[in-house]
Amino acid sequence: MIRVLVADDEPLIRAGIRTVLESAADIEVVAQAETGRGAVNEAIRHRVDVALIDIKMPVLDGLSAIEELRRQVPVLRIVVLTSFSAEPNVLRALQNGAAGFVLKNCTPDELIRAVRAAHVGDAYLSPEVTRLVLGMVTPIDARRRREAAERLAALTPRESEVLHLLAEGMSNAEIGRRLRMTETTIKTYVSRILAKLDCSNRVQAALLVRDTGPGTRG
Repeated sequence: MIRVLVADDEPLIRAGIRTVLESAADIEVVAQAETGRGAVNEAIRHRVDVALIDIKMPVLDGLSAIEELRRQVPVLRIVVLTSFSAEPNVLRALQNGAAGFVLKNCTPDELIRAVRAAHVGDAYLSPEVTRLVLGMVTPIDARRRREAAERLAALTPRESEVLHLLAEGMSNAEIGRRLRMTETTIKTYVSRILAKLDCSNRVQAALLVRDTGPGTRG
C-alpha cells in the first residue's frame, strides 16, 4: 500500500484528490495538510511514501516545505501540485529533488499514475510537460554548458542514448520499446545514470541534457 500525504490550502482540492487516489486499491491517503509547515510535520509523523504538495501555501510555502523534506527525509518521494501559474517555482522544486509534478486539472488516471511512478522512483512527466519544464529557464551560459557536458561525458554510449530519450519525457516502458530492451533493464540503466550524474531524479538528469544545448545527443 502506498501511503500518501496531500498538502493544499484548499479543502475542496484536498478532498477531491483524496477521493481520486483512494479509488485505487494500492493507494491510501494517510495524512493531509493545509500549510507547508503542516506538510512537513505530517509527512514525518505518518512516514508517508509519497507527498503531493502545492507550491502556494501559507505559513511555509510549498517550495520551502519540499526543500526541508528533502533534507529531513531523503527517501520521501515528492510530487508537486500546480496550476502552472508559478512555472519558475515548479522548475526550482524539480531541481531540488521533487520526483515530478502534476497539474491540478489532470485526469484521475494521470494523478494515480503520478503517485505510482513516484513511489517506484520514476517520475510522471508527459513529453509536453517535459518540454515546458525544460524551456522554463534563462539561456544557458558557457560555464553551465561546459559543466553539463563534463558530467555527461561519464556515461557510456548506451547510457547516453537512454538519457536523451528520458529527457524527451519517455517512460521506462517507452524507452524499452524504442531500444528493444525490457523495462527492467531500462530501469537499471536509469538508476545507473542518476548515480553517475549525482542526480536525485529524472528531471535533474533531463535538465543536464538541456544545459548542454542542441546537437549533443550521443
